[in-house]
Amino acid sequence: MTTNYDVIIAGTGAGGLYTAINLPQNLKVLLITKHELILCNSALAQGGIAAVYKPIDDSVSLHTQDTLIAGGFKNNPDSLKILVNEAAHEIETILSLGVDFDRDEHGELHRTLEGGHSRRRIFHHRDSTGFEITTKLQETVKNRPNIDILENALLCRLKKTSTGFSADILLNEEHNTFNSRYFVLATGGIGRVYDFTTNSAIATGDGITFAYEMGANIKNLSLIQFHPTAFNNRHTRECFLISEAVRGEGAYLKNCNKERFMQNYDERLELAPRDVVSHAIVTEGRRLNSDEFYLDITHKDPEFLKDRFPMIYKYLLSQGIDMTKDMIPIYPCQHYLMGGINVSTSAMSSIDGLYAVGECSHTGVHGNNRLASNSLLEALVFGRQAAEDIGRRIENSKDYDIETLESGDFPVHADAVPVPQGIRTEVRHIMQKSYFVIPNMQEALAGFERVSEIKRMLEEGNYIIDYNYVEAKSLTTVAYLILKEVI
Repeated sequence: MTTNYDVIIAGTGAGGLYTAINLPQNLKVLLITKHELILCNSALAQGGIAAVYKPIDDSVSLHTQDTLIAGGFKNNPDSLKILVNEAAHEIETILSLGVDFDRDEHGELHRTLEGGHSRRRIFHHRDSTGFEITTKLQETVKNRPNIDILENALLCRLKKTSTGFSADILLNEEHNTFNSRYFVLATGGIGRVYDFTTNSAIATGDGITFAYEMGANIKNLSLIQFHPTAFNNRHTRECFLISEAVRGEGAYLKNCNKERFMQNYDERLELAPRDVVSHAIVTEGRRLNSDEFYLDITHKDPEFLKDRFPMIYKYLLSQGIDMTKDMIPIYPCQHYLMGGINVSTSAMSSIDGLYAVGECSHTGVHGNNRLASNSLLEALVFGRQAAEDIGRRIENSKDYDIETLESGDFPVHADAVPVPQGIRTEVRHIMQKSYFVIPNMQEALAGFERVSEIKRMLEEGNYIIDYNYVEAKSLTTVAYLILKEVI
């Protein structure tokens, strides 16, 4: 098995895949994914991707302004300029790779509206845009002979070497060492640090933890977005998302009395940005002493809804709800991370040669709150920035041998024991109680003390390095960093 590569990318969402595609094809690239190739947050993205592309009544300046308003004007202006100006290029590229966006009756690309946007600029594939994009990116990657893919490969430890990086990867229950000149973290978000999230099982903050342990700058980890309209069944940790686009197409938010209430909180009503709507729901719930809230789009044409939201319609039917006739029970839950591994406009971290793209990174484009459908765009734009920067650096550098570490350089002790059960569940409960939509500072203080204890235990104990340990340590480290910022 080849163990030395020019570039190793951890994570196969939109950011990781697009980085691999944009790297020079003479480079040896290894893509690793913790579970199956398709299991990533990008594939769950329903609404679409925001971009000013062949606009009719839109402009880059309007997209910029909408993003600034949603982000509380705390956005990084340099990164934001790149995001909005490069959007058209990325749309053109993924169309050329076969991405099938919906079109109108004239064959023109259809654009929808979402909360916080002043124009219809969301390109979509019905209500499964992320799946469509990642599927086409996967097909492209699989056809590149310079790219190797390892599924069910757990990144356990990452080490800086004199010529790059060495990674300890658990594959088929055995620890293997892979070496590279450059390393890209594209490991997704931190949703599994909460009891309820829209995120997939991979979202345990592994990449952020590895970067933090290596000394990289981690920024604004407490900037967490709670999506206002997750399906409220409270029986599963992974909550089914009711897309922002449902409100974009005219759905109403209603309280336990079946009354609209957003007019009491924001003049933009249901199309206010996500943080505003989530805060309004929680505040209204406290006023009425109820967590029963609904999304109502029954006033729209049933055939339009079935065609526009086939995945949502089918899922809700399986739960006994017909969205053409019934109101949809919803409540906010954890959705997205605006903070992460702080990176430059070339997506490089404060550690030379270590890049971060997608949700695990902090580019600063989102400011204090992400504008809907800017996340897939960010993953593509800065994935390409990372790839082009790596390509330039390799082209301008002299050839050298990669320092090759072996598995023995990442010792696994024979007397190690399994990590205690229940750690991840305890951390999730702490975060749900202390830092959800409207923070509870008393719970946050107590939670930070307990999380600090767990973190020390995991760092000092002699545990088997496996999925349970890596994810428990990642979730605990992420919770520690979030609450440390908060208090």
